[in-house]
Formats: sequence, structure tokens, C-alpha cells
Amino acid sequence: MSMAEDPGWGERVKRYRLSKTLFFWSCVACVIATIVVGFKWGGWVTGGGAAEMASQAADKARAEMAAAICISRFEKAPDATAQLAALGKAKDWERGSFIEKGGWVTIPGTKKPVSGAADLCAKDLVAAKLPVVSTESGKAS
Repeated sequence: MSMAEDPGWGERVKRYRLSKTLFFWSCVACVIATIVVGFKWGGWVTGGGAAEMASQAADKARAEMAAAICISRFEKAPDATAQLAALGKAKDWERGSFIEKGGWVTIPGTKKPVSGAADLCAKDLVAAKLPVVSTESGKAS
């Protein structure tokens, strides 16, 4: 075979005829690659995974709302200054139960405190600089 008789790459591509079997398996490989890329890096999730993420987001939002209510109720308590001092003296792992025992994270109409709210409330209360309310005048100083 001489150089003149050897067809070039472009000519060979033009003459190539894809078989049905090769076409089928190429399509299968493309579908599998799309699925792998989608779930691994594309952010796709299953229905169960989406439901779990929605449930976790709802629980977190519920705890944050209850913590905000807890802070408001704590600040309005008549002995807030003394309670805040006691909360500050408590160890980190005891603060959540201190808040729960005080009843500040139990939403009216419920029997149990909102899960996770006590720790959030305690953390925010310890970090916040609450105004000190004088019991004699009733004004914040």
C-alpha cells in the first residue's frame, strides 16, 4: 500500500458506520455519566434526601424561633439580672438545662421545650450584653 492509496483520517471518519450495538452502549455510558456527575457534583438529591433536608431546616428554624422567644421572655422576667448571673456561672454543658428548667423555651400551649432551643438561647444570652433592669425604678440602665 502506498501513501497515495492510504486514505486520510478525515476520509476514514466519513466512511465509518456506527453499529447499533456500539450506539446503544454509548448512550448507556452517557446516561450513567450524567447521573454520576449530577448526584456527585451537580447538587441532585433523591426525594428522601430532600425530605430529610427539609425536616432538618424546619427543626433548625423552630429552634431559632423558640430561642428568640426565650430571650425575650428571659429579659422580661423580674429576676433577669440574677438569673443571667447564675447562667453565666453555670458550666457550658449545664446552661441548656438551666434554661429548660426556667421554662423559658417551653412555648405556651406545649408541654415540652423545643429541641435545641435551650442551647441556642443560653449561648445568645451569655454572649449578649443585656440591660440591667433596676427593680426599684423599672427602667433599664
